[in-house]
Amino acid sequence: MAQTNRPRLVVAIDGPGSSGKSSVGAAAAIELGYRFCDTGLLYRAVTWLALRRGIAADDPDGLVALVAEVEFAPDEQGRLQRVLVDDIDHTADVRGPDVDEAVSAVSSVRDLRAALLDRQRALAAGGGIVMAGRDIGTVVLPDADLKIYLDASVDERARRRAAERGVPPESPGAAEILEHLRRRDVLDSTRAVAPLRPADDAVILRTDGNTFERTVAQVVRTIRAAEAAR
Repeated sequence: MAQTNRPRLVVAIDGPGSSGKSSVGAAAAIELGYRFCDTGLLYRAVTWLALRRGIAADDPDGLVALVAEVEFAPDEQGRLQRVLVDDIDHTADVRGPDVDEAVSAVSSVRDLRAALLDRQRALAAGGGIVMAGRDIGTVVLPDADLKIYLDASVDERARRRAAERGVPPESPGAAEILEHLRRRDVLDSTRAVAPLRPADDAVILRTDGNTFERTVAQVVRTIRAAEAAR
Protein backbone atom coordinates (compact mmCIF):
# COMPACT_ATOMS: atom_id res chain seq x y z
CA MET A 1 0.00 0.00 0.00
CA ALA A 2 1.35 3.44 -0.97
CA GLN A 3 2.17 5.83 1.86
CA THR A 4 0.83 9.34 1.47
CA ASN A 5 3.91 10.98 3.05
CA ARG A 6 6.31 9.62 0.42
CA PRO A 7 7.62 11.96 -2.28
CA ARG A 8 5.56 11.81 -5.47
CA LEU A 9 8.17 11.44 -8.19
CA VAL A 10 8.03 11.79 -11.94
CA VAL A 11 9.49 8.52 -13.26
CA ALA A 12 10.48 8.00 -16.90
CA ILE A 13 10.80 4.43 -18.19
CA ASP A 14 12.25 3.92 -21.65
CA GLY A 15 13.28 0.86 -23.62
CA PRO A 16 12.98 -0.94 -26.94
CA GLY A 17 9.90 -2.80 -28.13
CA SER A 18 8.72 -5.63 -25.86
CA SER A 19 11.27 -4.76 -23.18
CA GLY A 20 8.39 -4.73 -20.69
CA LYS A 21 8.36 -1.00 -20.02
CA SER A 22 4.58 -0.70 -20.31
CA SER A 23 3.46 -3.83 -18.45
CA VAL A 24 6.21 -3.55 -15.82
CA GLY A 25 5.73 0.19 -15.43
CA ALA A 26 1.98 -0.24 -14.98
CA ALA A 27 2.40 -2.95 -12.34
CA ALA A 28 5.01 -0.92 -10.46
CA ALA A 29 2.81 2.16 -10.55
CA ILE A 30 -0.10 0.24 -9.03
CA GLU A 31 2.10 -1.08 -6.22
CA LEU A 32 3.42 2.40 -5.47
CA GLY A 33 0.10 4.21 -5.80
CA TYR A 34 1.34 6.20 -8.78
CA ARG A 35 -0.48 7.08 -11.98
CA PHE A 36 0.73 5.35 -15.14
CA CYS A 37 0.88 6.47 -18.76
CA ASP A 38 2.06 4.50 -21.79
CA THR A 39 2.89 7.23 -24.30
CA GLY A 40 3.42 4.66 -27.04
CA LEU A 41 -0.37 4.34 -27.19
CA LEU A 42 -0.57 7.92 -28.47
CA TYR A 43 1.63 7.07 -31.44
CA ARG A 44 -0.20 3.80 -31.99
CA ALA A 45 -3.54 5.59 -31.95
CA VAL A 46 -2.41 8.16 -34.51
CA THR A 47 -0.92 5.37 -36.64
CA TRP A 48 -4.17 3.38 -36.50
CA LEU A 49 -6.20 6.44 -37.46
CA ALA A 50 -3.77 7.25 -40.28
CA LEU A 51 -4.09 3.73 -41.68
CA ARG A 52 -7.86 3.94 -41.43
CA ARG A 53 -8.00 7.34 -43.16
CA GLY A 54 -5.35 6.61 -45.78
CA ILE A 55 -2.90 9.22 -44.47
CA ALA A 56 0.72 8.40 -45.26
CA ALA A 57 3.74 8.81 -42.99
CA ASP A 58 5.09 11.46 -45.38
CA ASP A 59 2.08 13.71 -44.75
CA PRO A 60 3.01 15.47 -41.49
CA ASP A 61 0.09 17.93 -41.63
CA GLY A 62 -2.34 15.07 -42.03
CA LEU A 63 -0.85 13.19 -39.10
CA VAL A 64 -0.81 16.24 -36.82
CA ALA A 65 -4.47 16.87 -37.59
CA LEU A 66 -5.31 13.45 -36.10
CA VAL A 67 -3.84 14.28 -32.68
CA ALA A 68 -6.89 16.19 -31.47
CA GLU A 69 -9.12 13.16 -32.13
CA VAL A 70 -7.23 10.87 -29.74
CA GLU A 71 -8.06 10.77 -26.04
CA PHE A 72 -6.55 8.83 -23.15
CA ALA A 73 -8.87 7.38 -20.54
CA PRO A 74 -8.14 5.53 -17.29
CA ASP A 75 -8.81 1.84 -16.96
CA GLU A 76 -10.40 0.25 -13.88
CA GLN A 77 -7.13 0.67 -11.96
CA GLY A 78 -6.63 4.31 -12.91
CA ARG A 79 -3.90 3.69 -15.48
CA LEU A 80 -4.05 5.84 -18.63
CA GLN A 81 -4.13 2.81 -20.89
CA ARG A 82 -7.36 3.18 -22.84
CA VAL A 83 -7.51 4.92 -26.22
CA LEU A 84 -10.72 6.66 -27.23
CA VAL A 85 -11.61 8.08 -30.63
CA ASP A 86 -15.05 9.70 -30.91
CA ASP A 87 -15.73 8.34 -27.40
CA ILE A 88 -15.30 4.75 -28.67
CA ASP A 89 -12.68 2.50 -27.07
CA HIS A 90 -10.14 1.43 -29.72
CA THR A 91 -7.43 0.15 -27.38
CA ALA A 92 -7.45 -3.33 -28.92
CA ASP A 93 -7.34 -1.90 -32.45
CA VAL A 94 -4.20 0.16 -31.85
CA ARG A 95 -2.30 -2.94 -30.74
CA GLY A 96 -2.85 -4.82 -34.01
CA PRO A 97 -0.07 -6.16 -36.28
CA ASP A 98 -0.81 -3.59 -38.98
CA VAL A 99 -0.03 -0.86 -36.47
CA ASP A 100 3.11 -2.76 -35.39
CA GLU A 101 4.42 -2.49 -38.94
CA ALA A 102 3.58 1.17 -39.48
CA VAL A 103 4.09 2.86 -36.11
CA SER A 104 7.85 3.37 -36.33
CA ALA A 105 7.61 5.37 -39.56
CA VAL A 106 4.74 7.46 -38.19
CA SER A 107 6.39 8.09 -34.83
CA SER A 108 9.57 9.34 -36.52
CA VAL A 109 7.73 12.33 -38.04
CA ARG A 110 9.17 15.44 -36.41
CA ASP A 111 6.00 17.55 -36.57
CA LEU A 112 3.93 14.79 -34.98
CA ARG A 113 6.36 14.33 -32.11
CA ALA A 114 6.34 18.09 -31.52
CA ALA A 115 2.53 18.12 -31.52
CA LEU A 116 2.42 15.41 -28.85
CA LEU A 117 5.18 16.83 -26.64
CA ASP A 118 3.17 19.35 -24.59
CA ARG A 119 0.38 16.83 -24.20
CA GLN A 120 2.72 14.26 -22.70
CA ARG A 121 4.33 16.80 -20.38
CA ALA A 122 0.93 17.96 -19.15
CA LEU A 123 0.09 14.39 -18.16
CA ALA A 124 3.17 14.31 -15.92
CA ALA A 125 2.34 17.54 -14.12
CA GLY A 126 1.93 17.11 -10.40
CA GLY A 127 4.24 14.11 -10.05
CA GLY A 128 3.29 10.70 -8.77
CA ILE A 129 3.46 9.20 -12.26
CA VAL A 130 5.33 6.51 -14.14
CA MET A 131 5.51 7.41 -17.83
CA ALA A 132 6.74 4.82 -20.32
CA GLY A 133 7.96 5.31 -23.87
CA ARG A 134 11.04 5.48 -26.04
CA ASP A 135 12.19 9.06 -25.47
CA ILE A 136 10.68 10.00 -22.12
CA GLY A 137 13.94 10.49 -20.23
CA THR A 138 15.79 12.02 -23.16
CA VAL A 139 13.20 14.35 -24.72
CA VAL A 140 9.74 14.37 -23.14
CA LEU A 141 10.76 14.60 -19.46
CA PRO A 142 14.50 15.40 -19.39
CA ASP A 143 14.10 16.71 -15.82
CA ALA A 144 12.30 13.62 -14.52
CA ASP A 145 13.14 12.73 -10.92
CA LEU A 146 14.15 9.22 -11.99
CA LYS A 147 14.94 7.71 -15.36
CA ILE A 148 14.93 3.96 -15.91
CA TYR A 149 15.93 2.17 -19.10
CA LEU A 150 14.59 -1.37 -19.37
CA ASP A 151 16.58 -3.49 -21.79
CA ALA A 152 16.73 -7.09 -22.99
CA SER A 153 18.19 -8.90 -25.97
CA VAL A 154 16.11 -8.92 -29.13
CA ASP A 155 15.76 -12.71 -28.90
CA GLU A 156 14.36 -12.44 -25.38
CA ARG A 157 11.96 -9.70 -26.40
CA ALA A 158 10.77 -11.66 -29.43
CA ARG A 159 10.16 -14.70 -27.24
CA ARG A 160 8.06 -12.63 -24.86
CA ARG A 161 5.98 -11.06 -27.61
CA ALA A 162 5.37 -14.44 -29.25
CA ALA A 163 4.27 -15.87 -25.89
CA GLU A 164 1.90 -12.94 -25.32
CA ARG A 165 0.27 -13.58 -28.68
CA GLY A 166 0.16 -17.35 -28.34
CA VAL A 167 2.58 -17.86 -31.25
CA PRO A 168 4.55 -21.16 -31.09
CA PRO A 169 8.26 -20.42 -30.48
CA GLU A 170 9.63 -22.24 -33.54
CA SER A 171 6.92 -21.19 -35.96
CA PRO A 172 7.17 -18.83 -38.96
CA GLY A 173 5.09 -16.38 -36.95
CA ALA A 174 7.73 -16.28 -34.22
CA ALA A 175 10.43 -15.68 -36.83
CA GLU A 176 8.39 -12.78 -38.22
CA ILE A 177 8.10 -11.24 -34.76
CA LEU A 178 11.88 -11.48 -34.27
CA GLU A 179 12.57 -9.87 -37.65
CA HIS A 180 10.04 -7.11 -36.98
CA LEU A 181 11.68 -6.25 -33.65
CA ARG A 182 15.11 -6.18 -35.27
CA ARG A 183 13.86 -3.76 -37.93
CA ARG A 184 12.11 -1.62 -35.32
CA ASP A 185 15.27 -1.45 -33.19
CA VAL A 186 17.26 -0.16 -36.15
CA LEU A 187 14.62 2.38 -37.11
CA ASP A 188 14.12 3.64 -33.55
CA SER A 189 17.81 3.92 -32.71
CA THR A 190 18.87 5.61 -35.95
CA ARG A 191 15.99 8.01 -36.61
CA ALA A 192 16.93 11.68 -36.81
CA VAL A 193 14.25 12.77 -34.33
CA ALA A 194 14.42 11.54 -30.71
CA PRO A 195 16.35 8.31 -31.35
CA LEU A 196 15.97 5.49 -28.86
CA ARG A 197 18.81 5.55 -26.33
CA PRO A 198 19.24 5.56 -22.56
CA ALA A 199 19.41 8.99 -20.95
CA ASP A 200 22.89 9.76 -19.66
CA ASP A 201 21.64 9.59 -16.07
CA ALA A 202 19.30 6.62 -16.49
CA VAL A 203 19.38 3.52 -14.31
CA ILE A 204 19.75 0.66 -16.79
CA LEU A 205 17.99 -2.57 -15.84
CA ARG A 206 18.70 -5.56 -18.06
CA THR A 207 15.92 -8.11 -17.78
CA ASP A 208 17.04 -11.17 -19.76
CA GLY A 209 15.99 -14.27 -17.84
CA ASN A 210 13.86 -12.31 -15.39
CA THR A 211 10.33 -13.26 -14.53
CA PHE A 212 7.81 -10.47 -14.88
CA GLU A 213 7.45 -10.31 -11.10
CA ARG A 214 11.19 -10.00 -10.58
CA THR A 215 11.47 -7.11 -13.01
CA VAL A 216 8.53 -5.32 -11.37
CA ALA A 217 10.23 -5.76 -7.99
CA GLN A 218 13.46 -4.29 -9.38
CA VAL A 219 11.64 -1.24 -10.71
CA VAL A 220 9.72 -0.74 -7.45
CA ARG A 221 12.96 -0.97 -5.43
CA THR A 222 14.63 1.54 -7.75
CA ILE A 223 11.77 4.02 -7.40
CA ARG A 224 11.60 3.62 -3.62
CA ALA A 225 15.34 4.20 -3.38
CA ALA A 226 14.91 7.41 -5.37
CA GLU A 227 12.06 8.46 -3.06
CA ALA A 228 14.23 7.81 -0.02
CA ALA A 229 17.07 9.84 -1.52
CA ARG A 230 14.73 12.85 -1.69
